[in-house]
Amino acid sequence: MDLFKRAKTIRLRSYKDKYLIAEDDQESVCQHRDGTTNNALWTVELVQGRDLLRIRSCYGRYLTASNVPFLPGVTGKKVIQTLPSKFDPATEWEPLRDGMQVRLRTLWGDFLRPNGGLPPWRNSVTHDIPHWHKSYNKILWDVEVVETFPVLHRTRSDSAFFRSRSSASSKTKADKFMSIR
Repeated sequence: MDLFKRAKTIRLRSYKDKYLIAEDDQESVCQHRDGTTNNALWTVELVQGRDLLRIRSCYGRYLTASNVPFLPGVTGKKVIQTLPSKFDPATEWEPLRDGMQVRLRTLWGDFLRPNGGLPPWRNSVTHDIPHWHKSYNKILWDVEVVETFPVLHRTRSDSAFFRSRSSASSKTKADKFMSIR
């Protein structure tokens, strides 16, 4: 989660060096090699009080784990863009860090997964529980932080205030310790 604390805008790159892209229809998502487009930029929103985040596309829609099967008879389900709505758990993702990469897990335990191969799988994105021995690395995403929130710098008067408060509190702690003895 620490990777996303200061991130404002990110790009997500899959193991095949393709970026997560918000399609122009404002509903679908896919993968594409060109990560310089505006469609590859995603805004990070942290969920208050929990280690979860929401990922918003350039169209103002959230990356959502739907219940619609990608293909009939296949375990993977579609990942789409949806309009913001209050308390929708399908839009919340739990980032699990693995070195310098992350796995994005839904509240149901599925992972955001880039797909490859022949059509209709080529460049698609689904969510499911992968077979670990075959596709552990396929659910890892590189996070490229494009824009961060600014760091608030303390002024000289702030640091003098904190210094005076810490010395006052340390005196009281020492006095308390001496009174116990």
